[in-house]
Amino acid sequence: MYRFDYHRPSALHQASALVRGRPEAKFLAGGMSLLSAMKLRLIGPSDLVDLSGIDELNGVSLNAGQIAIGGMSRHAVVAASPVVQIHLPVIATLAAGIGDRQVRNRGTIGGSLANNDPSACYPAGVLGLDAAIETDRRSIKADDFFVGMFETALEPDEIIVRVRFSLPRRAAYVKFHQPASRFALVGVLVSELENGEIRVAVTGAGACVFRCREVERALQVSWTPEAAESANVPADGLNSDIHAASDYRAHLIRVLAGRAVASLQQAS
Repeated sequence: MYRFDYHRPSALHQASALVRGRPEAKFLAGGMSLLSAMKLRLIGPSDLVDLSGIDELNGVSLNAGQIAIGGMSRHAVVAASPVVQIHLPVIATLAAGIGDRQVRNRGTIGGSLANNDPSACYPAGVLGLDAAIETDRRSIKADDFFVGMFETALEPDEIIVRVRFSLPRRAAYVKFHQPASRFALVGVLVSELENGEIRVAVTGAGACVFRCREVERALQVSWTPEAAESANVPADGLNSDIHAASDYRAHLIRVLAGRAVASLQQAS
């Protein structure tokens, strides 16, 4: 690693102030991506501002039909939360399938969203459920938050305080993972919101998470696995690498969406 200065503030305004005016400073959440990059000297921040000392960034709550998850809530905490398991089980399942036990006990929902890895699971959960990302200065709708590969709508000194989910009528997440990393080759979250809107969010297949409008339209006509699997999902623009070609990922989107719908039919 390169040399850096370490800070552990106890309040949001202190954390923002420490980053402001230091263009090479970085916030530290779980550190699952940042510390690995630092070890490889791919990045050399001048300062690390550790958010773990800020109490208001933790916790899970249910209020007025919405679940709020603090930005520093660890994956294992979300997966084990009775509130999430009962009222938003799709997110409990998603969190329980992230990485391995070590990653789940250190990684955080806010860190995952701010990093916006193309193959991360949480972006699919947030986009697929039309959640809102609440920062220390504003609320950002999921449709506006994810901009591109490792890029979001966050300002450099902006902190994710919590993620707020409205409860859907039904939702399921299915992931086809890379065995070594357990990142998604493709992950698909299918949901029907309370207003009747159907959303299909895909991770692992593009530069960042995206909505698959082709499958959404097919399910709007017929909520069946067959409709999802027959949707015309183009391979153009999808990721193609040593793990899977773009046309294979396009095929996986349809198949996994069908499996998600099938699991919801079986549960009903």
